[in-house]
Amino acid sequence: MQSMTTTRATPFAVSLDEVSQSYGEVTALDRVSWGFRKGSFTAIMGPSGSGKSTFLHCASGLDRPSGGTVRLGDLDMGKLRETELTRLRRERIGFVFQGYNLMPSMDVEHNITLPLSLGGRQADRRWLDEVVHRVGMADHLDRLPALLSGGQQQRVAVARALVTRPEIVFADEPTAALDPRSAEHVLKLLRDAVDEMGQTVVLVTHDPMAAAWADSVVFLSGGRVVDELTAPSAAAVLARWATL
Repeated sequence: MQSMTTTRATPFAVSLDEVSQSYGEVTALDRVSWGFRKGSFTAIMGPSGSGKSTFLHCASGLDRPSGGTVRLGDLDMGKLRETELTRLRRERIGFVFQGYNLMPSMDVEHNITLPLSLGGRQADRRWLDEVVHRVGMADHLDRLPALLSGGQQQRVAVARALVTRPEIVFADEPTAALDPRSAEHVLKLLRDAVDEMGQTVVLVTHDPMAAAWADSVVFLSGGRVVDELTAPSAAAVLARWATL
């Protein structure tokens, strides 16, 4: 398990220290401490009810934990006002969701640049062109989401997550609704974002094949981290998954 010592030169893009989350009498996370190293690709796995979604929501600032501390770099996100937290999520954290979350009335280019537009910022054209090229959507910038396949829509979502040059990208079951070929394409995009762009990626998935694209797999059970598998293969992930 990664050390939770946090300094000015923290190696972690995001770190959790003794983070708990309760909903009434239900404890979804139980004193979880973990750090996501900069430039790493981590998969999060666990059975239904293990706390995967709650973990992602707390780590990404979508939800405030009941206890403990979540830091983006050296910044304690718990000390931010809601407006500050909203801006931080928009500018410094990327998100990719299972349902794509694209705006149906906007074309591909405007969907990709939406986080910048909401912050009153102009897109860096050179960077936008690179991101669009990497996800293979350069020939579809003027299309509406309804005219795209599911795999293409998810590639747009990946581009949107990268366009702000975030410090970390959280991907929540991004391949669950895709056919195997499209899923592989999206996972390769995330892998390349880490290897070629220095991005930090956290992938929540139930699929051992998807998890095997990561540098390490963190397993949750009962709201706690119970194991980590480094240099994972699909077979090793499946074998560990079967014991949870």
